[in-house]
Amino acid sequence: MKINFYELEKLSQSEIVQLFKRSEIDIADLKKLVQPIIQDVRDRGDLALIEYNKKFDKAKMTVDQLKVTEAEFEQARNNLDPEVKKVIEMSATNIKKFHHAQMPEEMWFTQIDDGIMAGEKITPITSVGIYVPRGKGSFPSVMLMLCIPAIIANVPKVIVCTPPTADGGVDDASLFTAEICGVKEVYKVGGAQAIAAMAYGTDNIPKVHKALGPGSSYVSAAKRLLYGTIDVGTPAGPSESIILCDETIDPQLAALDLLIEAEHGQDSTALLVTHSREVANQVQALLPDLINDLPKERKDFCQTVMSNYGGIVLTPNLEASLQFVNDFAPEHLEVLVKEPMAVLNKIVNAGEILLGPHTPITIGNFSLGVNAILPTGGFAKTFSCVTVYDFLKRSSIGYVTQEGYNKIKDTARKFAEYEGFPSHANAISKRNINSRS
Repeated sequence: MKINFYELEKLSQSEIVQLFKRSEIDIADLKKLVQPIIQDVRDRGDLALIEYNKKFDKAKMTVDQLKVTEAEFEQARNNLDPEVKKVIEMSATNIKKFHHAQMPEEMWFTQIDDGIMAGEKITPITSVGIYVPRGKGSFPSVMLMLCIPAIIANVPKVIVCTPPTADGGVDDASLFTAEICGVKEVYKVGGAQAIAAMAYGTDNIPKVHKALGPGSSYVSAAKRLLYGTIDVGTPAGPSESIILCDETIDPQLAALDLLIEAEHGQDSTALLVTHSREVANQVQALLPDLINDLPKERKDFCQTVMSNYGGIVLTPNLEASLQFVNDFAPEHLEVLVKEPMAVLNKIVNAGEILLGPHTPITIGNFSLGVNAILPTGGFAKTFSCVTVYDFLKRSSIGYVTQEGYNKIKDTARKFAEYEGFPSHANAISKRNINSRS
């Protein structure tokens, strides 16, 4: 079994560039495949969606079956295992608590000077589309992570698009989750065509102002092509992780956690980064048995990842490991070092930072409360994890009294004159304001 093993100090510049490459970045060719799909949805709407459901998801459906019915929600409630319901509800409680704590004041002001007030008014985005992928399974956790902050932010219209099952339905867990989050408008469509439908609207699926949610490289390509037509939010593509270790960590834990994101799909990225050769060697030795014990599909994914976008990176020291992390800007970062709090302030680029051996990515992905929809493809350098702020917008507010106007008017006028805007300047120099204003 091939497991990539990189010694950072021995890599050439071109090899380092290759190491930093991941599947989401390499989507130029996919854009050519996705563009016709987007155009087809724009031109033919629901009819195109039905054809793509059949082509990509093997689901034979009619147009009037695109939207999930109340009967389907009821069936999901009745059919879902009570234990699964309990798991979803407990996780939802933690996620709601965390996101409620994020909510800002609806409005605030500060006094800039006597008679000069400035502030912000926070309002929800009018309409948002949530994309929940399906792949080989279902992802009610993604439904929680996206629907909960949208509802807490009081978005008036929240819709969900998710790929149909082969029988033209949606899995029970996803529908149950959407319902307990407070979302009842769910549409059975996935992939690039779902992003296009939310961007342009169809007879059945409404156009929304923003679409969020992780997906395949095809979904990422569609988002990039539709940027400007719709706000596509946090770049959330194929899964990626770095497990940062020092010599104190149990290699078994490091090996187990390295496979968490690797099993998502063959286009995932999963790297172990350490300056301990002993840990690196032991993890490399442990991985084959751990991978071989997995079900075939997940085994195949992990094998592909470890020989492609994943593997082990040996650095000269902890500082070099931290620099690698910041340069890579991973979606998930797990910090398995003796004193994780001591290195926390040195980490500046990561979608999420999970500290210590009791905080594996698994807990963050499902039940901790933090949001697991995170920037991928290196975008953690400039983008943040999904929060309630993704569903809110700010409007600046200014209020100036007569006293404040007299203090600031000449400054603004002179600035306008310097930049060559006479109308700006005239609006002050020729202004005649009633003293009661």
